[in-house]
Amino acid sequence: MTRFAALGDSITVGMGDPAPGGGWRGWAALLAGTLPQPELHNLATLGALAADVERVQLPAATALRPDVASVVVGINDTLRGDFDPERTGVSVGRTVAALRAAGAEVLTMRLPDPGQMFGLPGALARPLARRMRAVNAAVYEVARRHRTVHLDAAGDPATYERCYWSVDRLHPNERGHRLIACRFHALLAAAGFPVGPGPDPEPSSPPPTRLAEVGWMATKGTAWLVRRSRDLVPALAGLALREWLEGLKGRSAPGSGDPERDDIQREHVNLNVLSRPSGNLRLLSGLPSAHLKVRNRCSKRNEGRSRTAAVS
Repeated sequence: MTRFAALGDSITVGMGDPAPGGGWRGWAALLAGTLPQPELHNLATLGALAADVERVQLPAATALRPDVASVVVGINDTLRGDFDPERTGVSVGRTVAALRAAGAEVLTMRLPDPGQMFGLPGALARPLARRMRAVNAAVYEVARRHRTVHLDAAGDPATYERCYWSVDRLHPNERGHRLIACRFHALLAAAGFPVGPGPDPEPSSPPPTRLAEVGWMATKGTAWLVRRSRDLVPALAGLALREWLEGLKGRSAPGSGDPERDDIQREHVNLNVLSRPSGNLRLLSGLPSAHLKVRNRCSKRNEGRSRTAAVS
């Protein structure tokens, strides 16, 4: 039996990939299906922050003594007005350290830029991108120190293809969840972890109609946006204003450097406070050629739609 504990937020819950019998399925369930005699415990919750994962989900996970555990969290942290990348990194570090100490093979992920997915204007997208880079830097350091199986989703060109995302552009759709499961399966196999045949990259359910997508956004999607707007929009507006004012100062200062580099330095994470290393390095990167075919299918599908539109 292979016990799999999945920790994280709505991405690990499976939001965007409806299960045939109701609820959500998601990449964790798809990946679990490739493990020998799997026993999946999905402990992820909607809207979870890194601190929530450490405080609530971690105790339940360590009590299970899992063989495999995933910690995919951080996007919700970037969408908060009290964002602190160091605090996020410390929580992720303690969570991963505890799971490794419990004997689990731990999966982590470098997350894509939500501003790019949302299609936000530059003044709002830039500070959000810096936040995501800061979180990813902290998680990467945790992954390096604790030798996790680390998926670079942010560096995967397929991640930003529209066909892998649900209508809200924050959660993967079924095809996107299958892509994540395929990527993690390939990394586990390359790391020598016992796995069976990989997940099917092709969706098993027809995609939602445009009417269904509009209906979801008009009901559940709107409620999500309102909740986030109370906290996120004022914070992003403040960040955009600060960037504009500091840009004016930078242009007037003699010998001013690259503003993007300066912005990254301002959100520098103190990596010295994160967890100490243990075990042998097994930090993997790169995209297996077998799974690049998934992206090609998606690209060809989009090209076919473009040709059809041009004819019509």
